[in-house]
Amino acid sequence: MFYTKNYVVASSLEEAYNLKQKKSTSIIAGNAWLKQARLDRNTLIDLSNLGLDKIVETDNSFQIGAMVTLRALETNEALNNYTAGMFKKALCQIVGTQFRNTVTIGGSIWGRFGFSDPLTLLLVLNTEVRLYKAGLIPLKDFINLAYDNDILVEIIINKEKLNVSYEAFRVEATDFPVLTCALATTSRGFQLAIGARPQKASLYESSNLAQLNDYKQLALKFNYASNMRASKEYRSHLAEVLIKRNVLHLEDKDEN
Repeated sequence: MFYTKNYVVASSLEEAYNLKQKKSTSIIAGNAWLKQARLDRNTLIDLSNLGLDKIVETDNSFQIGAMVTLRALETNEALNNYTAGMFKKALCQIVGTQFRNTVTIGGSIWGRFGFSDPLTLLLVLNTEVRLYKAGLIPLKDFINLAYDNDILVEIIINKEKLNVSYEAFRVEATDFPVLTCALATTSRGFQLAIGARPQKASLYESSNLAQLNDYKQLALKFNYASNMRASKEYRSHLAEVLIKRNVLHLEDKDEN
C-alpha cells in the first residue's frame, strides 16, 4: 500500500515527460510492482490515454506499445507465429491470467527485474526500445543503463529469419522462476540469454554455432548468485540443463 497526492492522466508524452522530471513522481502502468515498493509518491502519471496499448506488425518489425499487457503478448497470433509459440510459453506461467491482463510490458522491461520472463526472451530477438527523449536503443544496451527520468514508449522486435526456444524452471507453476533461458539461432550465429540468476537477464552472442555443443562452457559464460530460491551452484548446473533443452528443441525442429 502507498499513498499519492496527485493522479494525472497524461494527454501527451511531453506532458508525462515534464511531470516525471519532478521529485517523487512515477509512471503507473499495471501497478503490480509499484505497489510492492510501499513508498509514497507525490504524483502518479497514467499513460493509458496515449495509444500505447497496441501491437503493430510491419514488414520489418513488431512495434509493441509500452502499455500492452503481458496477456496480449501471450495470445498475439502474429508474435507466436514468428517465435513458434515462445511468447505463449514464456508468459503463460507468470502468476495468473488476471495478473497478466494487468501487467504491462513497458513496466516489465523498464523495471529490468531479475525474474522477468519477457526480458529474457526479448533479449534474443533483436529487440530495441524506444525512449521518448533518448530514441532507439538496443535492448541489450538499455538493460545496463542507469534508471533515469525518460519514458519507455515502445519495444521493437526487428524481424529476421530465426529459430527460437525458451525454457524456465519454477519450483511451482505460477511461482517466480528459479532460472530462465532463451536461445535463438540466426544468420548472425546464436543469441543466448539467462535470467533470474537471480540478477536481471544477461546476453551472450556468438557467430560460432559449434559452441552450442558445449552446454557446460556456455553456462559458465554467465554469473550466478544465491538467494532464498536457489544456490549459486544449483543455478549454474540448472543453466546447463536449460541450455541443453533449448539446443535439443531447436535441433528437433530443424529435423522436422
